[in-house]
Amino acid sequence: MNLPFVKMQAQGNDFVILDGLSNTLPELTQAFITKICNRHLGVGCDQLLVLEQHADADVLMLIYNADGSQAANCGNGLRCVGDLLMQQTGKAEACIALADRIVSARRTDKGVQVAMGEAVIEQVTDDYIDVMIGNPHRVYFNNTQVCAERNVEMVSAYDEKQASIRIIERGAGETLACGSGACATAVAIWHKTSTSDPLTIHMLGGDVAVSRSNNTIYLQGEVQHVFSGEL
Repeated sequence: MNLPFVKMQAQGNDFVILDGLSNTLPELTQAFITKICNRHLGVGCDQLLVLEQHADADVLMLIYNADGSQAANCGNGLRCVGDLLMQQTGKAEACIALADRIVSARRTDKGVQVAMGEAVIEQVTDDYIDVMIGNPHRVYFNNTQVCAERNVEMVSAYDEKQASIRIIERGAGETLACGSGACATAVAIWHKTSTSDPLTIHMLGGDVAVSRSNNTIYLQGEVQHVFSGEL
């Protein structure tokens, strides 16, 4: 079978997107997923995003890491899929369902913004802060260690306006950017500084803006369509 796909990226965090609404998809086995994600033997990406029908949203977005494991949230992937859906439908907003929440994406003069929903601080220590935003994150400020159960953000510098981080994602390794990780970092910094000002998060692949209103975290930045093709 011939299977159309779209490749997109946000701050170097790259995705292969399969549209299960318009196409019949093969069984999403670990071997199938890892081959698509492989940068030498497949298309190559950090995560495979699969779009399916959902009763209360434009699509359900399933997220598979490069090793075939499944993730619950992906802020940069949401912005890419939101951009794709708005192009296809002509609507000003896209509604995307995840495993534990429904989010919305819209265009701004600085790219695509997604309302990520609520983030919860789960643990605070002298070295790190654990944040849950669909995916579990550990934001390190000191004494960084590998944490297999969580995505890890390593903060090298921060103040009340900006922060610089590097990211290790479960199932994908070090990535150039992570949208939910940028949000988790902002939540951790807001806790440490007792502020709530918008933050610019600097990552190896580029910058995003994170802000919050009430209990909703907003992630904003540029996205890019890289190419389309057929498997």
